[in-house]
Amino acid sequence: MTNPLALQLYTVRDAIAADRDGVLRRVAELGYGAVEPFDPTTDPKGFRRVADDLGLSVPITHAYALLSEEPAAVFDAIATIGAELVVIPGGIAHEEFTTRDGLARTADLLNGLAERAAAHGMRLGYHNHWWEIEPLVGERHALEELAGLLAPEVFLEVDTYWAAVGGADVPALLRRLGDRVSALHVKDGPGGKEAPHTAVGAGVMPVPEILAAAPAGAWRIVELDHCAGDVFEALATSRAYLSSLEDA
Repeated sequence: MTNPLALQLYTVRDAIAADRDGVLRRVAELGYGAVEPFDPTTDPKGFRRVADDLGLSVPITHAYALLSEEPAAVFDAIATIGAELVVIPGGIAHEEFTTRDGLARTADLLNGLAERAAAHGMRLGYHNHWWEIEPLVGERHALEELAGLLAPEVFLEVDTYWAAVGGADVPALLRRLGDRVSALHVKDGPGGKEAPHTAVGAGVMPVPEILAAAPAGAWRIVELDHCAGDVFEALATSRAYLSSLEDA
């Protein structure tokens, strides 16, 4: 595939809890060449060893622990698994996205963590759900207002499905955010907050238009939070669909 493609391992979290190494092998066999961990602090040396053996790159990781644990230890774990892009995937009170003061506090938090990340040779980013999209601050989605307060090196990982659920025209949002976006979560489903997700291409999301609006170098990361049906079948279908878009 021309554009970089990865899998967010939260998609297969239950299977990983039972057999991490076997799941990573199966992910590689499905044709995913890169993964995005959701907890880099669990056995980082063992994780890196298995990923290397399977030829899986680990360019990006979620790091929820940065909000609750000593950042230096978390960054050390991230360095061990080899990721250079570090994403805060939530954990900030929803109310902070409803006012300019709340957004300023959020930006200060993220900018401070970005300085810590830079000292380790990493870049920090933020991942949205619907609650950063639904509130309008002025005439813009809260996520857009936040982007204007972030230091230039802080990137966004736009979850395209939750952005749509929150009321955004996702291709238009991506065009407005431009190069601030370094990664996308590509997922699909019926478009509701509670309904399970489907394979990419099997739901209501305008995936071709979304991908066309994203920066060419941004990571495309498949994630299905709660899957309808067999998750590995959905991941195989998702990859085949995304590959077909590249070949069209």
